[in-house]
Amino acid sequence: MASIQFKTKMGRLDSLKLNYLEVPASVVKKLGGISKQRLLCTVNTVTWQCGLVALSKGAGYINLNKNLITRLGIQKEDVITVSLQPDESKYGMKMPAELKELLDQDKEGNKRYHALVAGKQRYIIYYVQQVKSTQLRVERAILLIENLKKLPKGKESYKGLFGISSSK
Repeated sequence: MASIQFKTKMGRLDSLKLNYLEVPASVVKKLGGISKQRLLCTVNTVTWQCGLVALSKGAGYINLNKNLITRLGIQKEDVITVSLQPDESKYGMKMPAELKELLDQDKEGNKRYHALVAGKQRYIIYYVQQVKSTQLRVERAILLIENLKKLPKGKESYKGLFGISSSK
């Protein structure tokens, strides 16, 4: 599929305390609907990996964090030209070198990681890559993969990945 371009404005969902780019229903339809697909979104000269979330009446949205808003240099009333195309990458996010190295060395951890649904795989990638320190990325990767290996297969929860027991 070729790139799809459209114009939109930044919106705000106060109930969720998040800013977003609205994707009109006509564009969502061209993309094949709101599904588990991953996209590359480009605004100005900045491209990032994202997914669509349902909004209302067939429209969708792309979440914007404060850092991204600053990098894009956009404000609430600006008319923004957005370009979307399918993300063909394996995980829908860039794999941190520290997590990749751990998975290459830990056969059981690798198997358990790749048995997770794509969203949980991306969450682990996201959590590991959020810190600048190489040592902290290593520690986070080890924590999550070691906890993953302790969880019963098919019962992998976000709390469980952090070693938090859900039973009281």
